[in-house]
Amino acid sequence: MRTQDELTGVSLLGNKRVEYPTRYCPEILEAFDNKHPESEYLVTFMCPEFTSLCPMTGQPDFAKIIINYIPRVKMVESKSLKLYLFGFRNHGDFHEDCVSIIMKDLVRLMNPRYLEVIGLFTPRGGISIYPFANYADEEHQDMKRSRMLAAFRNNF
Repeated sequence: MRTQDELTGVSLLGNKRVEYPTRYCPEILEAFDNKHPESEYLVTFMCPEFTSLCPMTGQPDFAKIIINYIPRVKMVESKSLKLYLFGFRNHGDFHEDCVSIIMKDLVRLMNPRYLEVIGLFTPRGGISIYPFANYADEEHQDMKRSRMLAAFRNNF
């Protein structure tokens, strides 16, 4: 069981008065300490209801966002991640930008060993866009390259 000291900085989980952000809000992200930093293991988040806005038309874009990461010392708290992703609802950016922004914000928050963000956007105008962005520390550069190549081959 985690102690109160280990939960310092986690303020959204269990808070019933949390307001949903109406704008892109990276400062809402919270992290907690990884109790197993000596181990390499994978954490996956699926957000099947991601929305953002087209920067040109203002029309909504819908996607499934998949986040995979190998933690180091810090881990992202899931409720803060949910609220952060919700903040894109009124954010006008291209699909590729949204995925890259999410990746960079999570790297900044956690400094993971490896992290990837995949966006499976619903087709608009008969075209699907599936951006993939990843980050790796020095020890995981081979994984970064192989995952990028796999994304090219798989086409999700």
